[in-house]
Amino acid sequence: MSSGTRWRRGAAALAAALLVAGCGSGETPSSTTEDVHVFTNPVIRSDAPDPQAIRVDESWYLFHTNSGGRNVPVLSSPDLVEWTEAGDALPELPGWADAGKNWAPEAIELAPDRFLLYYTVADRSSGRQCVGRAVADKPLGPYRDDSTAPLICQAELGGSIDASPYRDTDGSLWLLWKNDGNAMGVDTWLWSQRLSPDGLRLVGEPTKLLKQTEPWEGNLVEGPFFHRHDGRLFLFFAANAYDKDTYAEGYAVCESPTGPCAKAPENPILKTNPAASGPGHASIVEKDGRTWLLYHAWPPGQEGSTDPGRQVWLDEVVWQNGKPVVKGPTAEPQPHP
Repeated sequence: MSSGTRWRRGAAALAAALLVAGCGSGETPSSTTEDVHVFTNPVIRSDAPDPQAIRVDESWYLFHTNSGGRNVPVLSSPDLVEWTEAGDALPELPGWADAGKNWAPEAIELAPDRFLLYYTVADRSSGRQCVGRAVADKPLGPYRDDSTAPLICQAELGGSIDASPYRDTDGSLWLLWKNDGNAMGVDTWLWSQRLSPDGLRLVGEPTKLLKQTEPWEGNLVEGPFFHRHDGRLFLFFAANAYDKDTYAEGYAVCESPTGPCAKAPENPILKTNPAASGPGHASIVEKDGRTWLLYHAWPPGQEGSTDPGRQVWLDEVVWQNGKPVVKGPTAEPQPHP
């Protein structure tokens, strides 16, 4: 079947769905089938695990785990769908780190000329994965880490990985991360701690938020990020083995950035289906009043493969009775963000 035929069939199906779901009142759609602007997953078809994106002005910038000889690959997009490779956001590592295991980088804008990147890296001294931080004056970088030691390195707990920065509605800055307990057979906790206003230091004491407790989670939870919706603080996280079809995404509701947090009984909210395998390590973006989940997944039946590896998918999150419902993984055309 040609790509044009697939598009027309997908667009026709989408138009029919829109007629059923959105036009039951008898109103005429504002666009015809041919006018519907759609896209099809995955939006990045190469290996790009652990994606996170920020919006700066009218552009999006996506960071992901090392690949292609780059410490922190970065891509740019005008619309969350069409992505262009934009180089290495962290071309030089600090002197205490070794190359090759730069995982799950996430960035945050603190000012128009100040961006912080938090990333996992191999710490030479401890032999564990630890968290570093780097600064740039542009979202693409280059980010530079002038530190003499990791920002976080819980070597006795397996190391520290998957750092995620968060600015709360009161302006306070926080950092989430996971202790890499599965690397040494101990519990994996998701932690939070306040950051200094410049984003370079941790303030106060860390707090344990939650660990693996449910059958679907296997022996680990990871990839945490915060998101507020209608005043409620949601903690999203991935769980289970990243290279298996059991990898999935869930969430908890927290009273504050330091907890307590209660896991959702309907977890996981994103899991393997015929369209994609092992979806998870997600992050949320918002555009024009709609909420979207960016996450990685394997092509069906190709868990653990290096070609194409973990691709990036984009699916909408809708809020039903105050709860997030992920409309995915999808393989059919859907409305463009």
